[in-house]
Amino acid sequence: MIEKMSNEFRFGDSGWRESGDSNCGRSEDRRDNRAGARRSKGIAALLGIAALLGLARAAAQNASPAAQPPIKTQTGAQIKAQTETLVVLGSATPVPLAESPRPVEVLPIEPLRLATETAIDVLRTDSAVFIEQRGAGGAQDDLILDGGSFEQALILLNGFRINDAQTSHHNLDLPVPMEAMSHVQVLEGAGSTLHGVDALSGVVDFLTASPDRDSLRVRLGEGSFQTNEESIQASAAHNRWSGRATADRNFSTGFMTDRDYRNEDSSAECWLGTRLGVTDLLFAGSDRAFGANDFYGDYPSWERTKSWFASARQELGPHTVAAFGFRRHADDFVLFRNDPSIYENNHVDASWQASLRRTQNLPGGALLLMGLESDGDSIHSFNFSGGITSYALGIHARNRGAGYLDIDWSPPAKRWNLSAGAREEIFSGGAQAVFSPQLAGSLRLAHEVKLRVSGGYGFRIPTYTDLYYQDPATLGNPNLKPESAWSGNGGADWTPSSRVTLSATGFYSRQHDTIDYIRAAVVPNPYLPPSCEANGAQAANTWCAANLNGLHFSGVEAKVRWIPRPSQVIHFGWTELIGAQSPLPGIRSEYALNYPDVNVHASWTATMKYGVAITNEVAVTRLYQQPGNAPFNANAYPVWSATVTRDRSKLRPYLRLTNLSNTGYQQIIGVQMPPRTITGGFAVQLGD
Repeated sequence: MIEKMSNEFRFGDSGWRESGDSNCGRSEDRRDNRAGARRSKGIAALLGIAALLGLARAAAQNASPAAQPPIKTQTGAQIKAQTETLVVLGSATPVPLAESPRPVEVLPIEPLRLATETAIDVLRTDSAVFIEQRGAGGAQDDLILDGGSFEQALILLNGFRINDAQTSHHNLDLPVPMEAMSHVQVLEGAGSTLHGVDALSGVVDFLTASPDRDSLRVRLGEGSFQTNEESIQASAAHNRWSGRATADRNFSTGFMTDRDYRNEDSSAECWLGTRLGVTDLLFAGSDRAFGANDFYGDYPSWERTKSWFASARQELGPHTVAAFGFRRHADDFVLFRNDPSIYENNHVDASWQASLRRTQNLPGGALLLMGLESDGDSIHSFNFSGGITSYALGIHARNRGAGYLDIDWSPPAKRWNLSAGAREEIFSGGAQAVFSPQLAGSLRLAHEVKLRVSGGYGFRIPTYTDLYYQDPATLGNPNLKPESAWSGNGGADWTPSSRVTLSATGFYSRQHDTIDYIRAAVVPNPYLPPSCEANGAQAANTWCAANLNGLHFSGVEAKVRWIPRPSQVIHFGWTELIGAQSPLPGIRSEYALNYPDVNVHASWTATMKYGVAITNEVAVTRLYQQPGNAPFNANAYPVWSATVTRDRSKLRPYLRLTNLSNTGYQQIIGVQMPPRTITGGFAVQLGD
């Protein structure tokens, strides 16, 4: 029998305690144990979304002229023109990319919809970002930015938090299809001042944009290992209303046993012009089922996740914006795919967020941003093993609120700008707070040369898995402290001509109470903390959650963009990291020291006649080797890929050649990556 829980939730040096009161019950939604066991209902959902768009458009057209406010929504073309030069991360208001004092990368998604399988693949073109892939087709990926662990980067969708409260392995479980996205922005360095918890090493924001014309796009493709991909997108634009409905699906039998997958996403978004300003409503959902062979140990596992997301953003005049978002995520994990009764976990977490922001112009070219935020998350998590229902992570909930200020000062006719901000975040369970400041500035020495420097404080609270997960090979730790980091970076951008852009950045991060999982092959080990004891004794080869101190990273990054001819573009990026940790003899880290110490990405794109584009790209990665452990990808490994696309006219064929070098490699220990794959298909575009 499981007793009711009633403990106070605490945040601070004493660790975490949390309140809750519930009886244990099995989730009513018991997932299937095969990726293809259920037939998708995506087509019906898409028809419903399309009908919703049609009704909304009809209502807008039939409204009386007197009822229509004389305000237009921003068109996709206008937004696209802005996002070529404006960034929204790390600043009080969108600023020109060339003037941002923070290292921000803007990566377009819309032009790459035929050349990439998922929006996550676009991030691979940035050498500062390293994607640790498990499942294919967007099923499960981890993101490492500037040496931080996969848990230390904040993922946003249109500025709304997507990070998962259960486990950070689901942070990139994006509910919106790639076809609905416009671009992604990457902020390097601490971003907690403006964006809150989890932003230790950086922030990644996936952005959509309203359409500027009616259009219909259908894409079909097939490839190696019985890969199949399909998508449909319907867009409509009216004088004061625009909307888009999108759905996609990809599936494969897998390149090896128990590595099949099926991913489905759908979304509907509309923009309305009102007398107050623009209203933006987004509804999205995803369903991913995949074989998880060796994902979490030497087991033939299976997993299925479902995600639902809704958000609303309303302008309240030219200077104020209110926003609200809700996310629900379900995760069903089966340890032995062919016999779920042996071990199965079902986790359902929900989170909500609300914010109010206001900007105020000040004398001397200064802009003041004031913001209030409130967030909360909860989880219901159970285990079904041997016919017995029990708690897995249990039932928990927590809330937090924050207020922040940021001043951006760009005096007219001056060559410099300065940004300073501070945030105070308060957590449930008493008067417990975290203060996170930031400071950034840039100086333009000449029209072609800009120097920039920034620094700040980031922090992260543990996930529910960090706190409460237990199995024979893993121990959570309910007494974990939050982790934090002071980080800084400085660099220079040089644009000698419109065809050449060069940038160089150096960065440093010193972490405190880093959350990681550690283990020792031989016990007893005096360096293992008390949290690694089970039944009063240390267990060999058992991962246990713990806070580490003394971890710091330094690194350099260089990027070049060269246009040798109007029809050709060459990109080159190189990032090198050096990490250090206080000696822990005989102990191995699971996540904190699993990073690339060298990551290089080079690409060449040529546009030929009739709109045919050819891209060749090579990525070379060398992973850090922990002393005393068996070699893991000990040598740098190259991955060569190429695409041929024609994104013009009604019929738009494409061909993707991934891992042409047929490199055998692992990004996560024990998880083999796919060999050479070929995928081809076509899109039909109407209304462009």
